[in-house]
Amino acid sequence: MDRHTRREFLKMMGFAAASAGAASLLPGCSGVGQASGGGAGSPNIIFILADDLGYGDVGCYGQKVIQTPHIDQIAAEGMRFTDHYAGSTVCAPSRCCLMTGLHTGHALIRGNANVPLRPSDVTVAELLKQAGYATGIIGKWGLGEADSTGIPNRQGFDYWFGYLNQRHAHNYYPTFLWRNEEKVRLENEVQDVNPPGGVATKRVQYSHDLFAEEALAFVERNKSKPFFLYLTFTIPHANNEAKDKGMEVPSLEPYEGRDWPEPQKGHAAMITRMDRDIGRLMAKLKELGLDGSTLVMFSSDNGPHKEGGGDPEFFNSSGPLRGYKRAVYEGGIHVPLIARWPGKIAAGAVSGHVSAFWDFLPTCCELAGVQPPEGIDGISIAPTLLGGGRKQRDHEYLYWEFHEQGKKQAVRMGDWKGVRLNVAKQPDGPIELYNLKDDVGETKNIAARHPEIVAKIEEYMKAAHVPSEHWPMPGEEGTVTAQVTMRRT
Repeated sequence: MDRHTRREFLKMMGFAAASAGAASLLPGCSGVGQASGGGAGSPNIIFILADDLGYGDVGCYGQKVIQTPHIDQIAAEGMRFTDHYAGSTVCAPSRCCLMTGLHTGHALIRGNANVPLRPSDVTVAELLKQAGYATGIIGKWGLGEADSTGIPNRQGFDYWFGYLNQRHAHNYYPTFLWRNEEKVRLENEVQDVNPPGGVATKRVQYSHDLFAEEALAFVERNKSKPFFLYLTFTIPHANNEAKDKGMEVPSLEPYEGRDWPEPQKGHAAMITRMDRDIGRLMAKLKELGLDGSTLVMFSSDNGPHKEGGGDPEFFNSSGPLRGYKRAVYEGGIHVPLIARWPGKIAAGAVSGHVSAFWDFLPTCCELAGVQPPEGIDGISIAPTLLGGGRKQRDHEYLYWEFHEQGKKQAVRMGDWKGVRLNVAKQPDGPIELYNLKDDVGETKNIAARHPEIVAKIEEYMKAAHVPSEHWPMPGEEGTVTAQVTMRRT
């Protein structure tokens, strides 16, 4: 099906028959979603997305210094994935993959640029809304500027509070945030630096704290109906405009006494502050009696950054993985994923299932009892989450393309990982090959020993890429019809 007609597909489907079919797949939920979706067996869904958090930045993934007790508790009470991948190695395309179920060879947004989602793009929020869910996003969006077709309220979200623009989101003390389509003025004062970026000269309201309070209020308001909350914290992203003082946080506690550089104190304090507020959200679910009916997922949009004074090596933020943000090596795209749903997901489970951001949309559709659009790249991971003897479908391969730093491509196929760099100058250049089972750190390029595997990965790289007018590969006739301004975010 042509991806430009997916929204028409939604309108034609009506959802009743699709709901019944999808519901029959859920163990113990034979009545899920019939007629309208969001039935008694459908969970509330909260997806918490950290910003530039590395695979090794939280305790349950090996962090030894930064305290994350609440995130670790979610992992202990749920399932921890060891082989999960972000949509991209930077913010906007990664979030586009999460929302639309498409990888970066097919998604509209493949880089950090001012390209909004279109009316024809179908998001997970739209699908869940049509299934009867109240839908909200709190935090950072990055998929459409004000008055564009890409703002959250035009992409399936009933409620929205936060930053539209990614550079605006660098500053933790902005002069305003968006609530739906209106600006909410804050008490901070800011000196413009690379607008809409800036550095606060008067710090009163910390945006993360506002997001934490908004999340609690959203859950309280929607406690009597199924809801989807996309909670997109900006921690621990740096304020790049503040240079080496970019790890902005109101307090360095509990690390103020450590003999560390100040940016590293800030990095740790930000993560522990986020963990604290995730704990408050989990407590709110229990207080409202929603704990057993809510699926909570936690992940990061890409690997750790080296910006604003940040140093991914100081805390071993990438864990055993090579590279960090903007790399298509594992450290740039291999991220945490934790899922908790008491009584449905086994406590303390660990899964090596290979999954990616584009699996989130079909997973939500299956749990809500609605049919996902045709033509997406994602596969529902509900069988892995819920168990019950159902066979989990595996990806034939995962694919990424990245359009900065000379353009890059990567493929994961089973335990094999292929990386091609400098695609802009060498579109048919050499492919590095790694066996992640034996070499998760990608230290030994064994391409010369396995030419047949390299050839297969090259086939996937060609097959997975659909030409983009905004992000053309070499030799493609790309005519840009929207203003595309590359920016560091």
